[in-house]
Amino acid sequence: MPVNLRGRHLLWLKDYQPEEIRFLLDLAVSLKAKKRSGVKGNLLAGKNVALIFEKPSTRTRCAFTVACLDEGGHAEYLGKNDIQLGHKEDVRDTARVLGRMFDGIQFRGFKQSTVEELARFAGVPVWNGLTDSYHPTQALADVMTIQENFGDVKGLKLVYVGDGRNNVANSLMIISSKLGMHFVIAAPKALYPDEALLKECRSEGEKHGAVIEVLDDPREAVKGAHAVYTDVWASMGEEEKLAERIKLLRPYQVNSDLMSLADKDAIFLHCLPAVKGNEVTEEVFESAQSKVFDEAENRLHTIKAVIVATIGNL
Repeated sequence: MPVNLRGRHLLWLKDYQPEEIRFLLDLAVSLKAKKRSGVKGNLLAGKNVALIFEKPSTRTRCAFTVACLDEGGHAEYLGKNDIQLGHKEDVRDTARVLGRMFDGIQFRGFKQSTVEELARFAGVPVWNGLTDSYHPTQALADVMTIQENFGDVKGLKLVYVGDGRNNVANSLMIISSKLGMHFVIAAPKALYPDEALLKECRSEGEKHGAVIEVLDDPREAVKGAHAVYTDVWASMGEEEKLAERIKLLRPYQVNSDLMSLADKDAIFLHCLPAVKGNEVTEEVFESAQSKVFDEAENRLHTIKAVIVATIGNL
């Protein structure tokens, strides 16, 4: 049966089936080709999208805004000082107001519970642009980038090196389990992923031929990898932990020596912004293996796919 995502939220990727994820990726490829050919679309004509931001953003804000404009829609940026959310008005009331005025709502902020409550009360699709727990639109762009370099991602080895319990690592583990990838987290034991999520992803992965591993030896983890991924050592809101993290994660820096252990055609990925000299060296970041700006561009195309699939005029 054809995939129909109309009216669906994207709070995480746990409740998306593999064929639904592949549908979004295929749609993103099609929309990317459409944009590259200069075709202006109307799949979001008459649609208004609210963009709620508690945290600053480059790629997420720009991707949602341009995605709407490219297909004839309108995006309204609502920063933390622009609306009453969390100040004079609770989440459910904000959700019910915005749901009467907008066709979809993006939330980028701290608590996963906030985006879930928005979804419960808004009455329109709500999309997670990042919370402390998950970053699903980033994971879609990451897999799209891997797909562009290797074709079908099933069986490919993706290694995430660094803070193994952050939102990016969580979302990569989920999408890898759905698509049958070999996903490895290389992290110190103090930063291993949540045990419950790990167990859930391993169980899901068994259905789709995925392998999910967690190792504390980055050199062992990276052997034969098709894609090596890292992220900042202290996420937004964790800045006071940076000195401690630098000491703990220095052995997990992605440098040329570590990349040499990966597959000869391996690519390097990073969700950006990067702190060069910490989690990745300038040499690797600027190398031919680095696909970070393809990955950044693909945020636009995958986010556009999500919006079009859930509220668009398909």
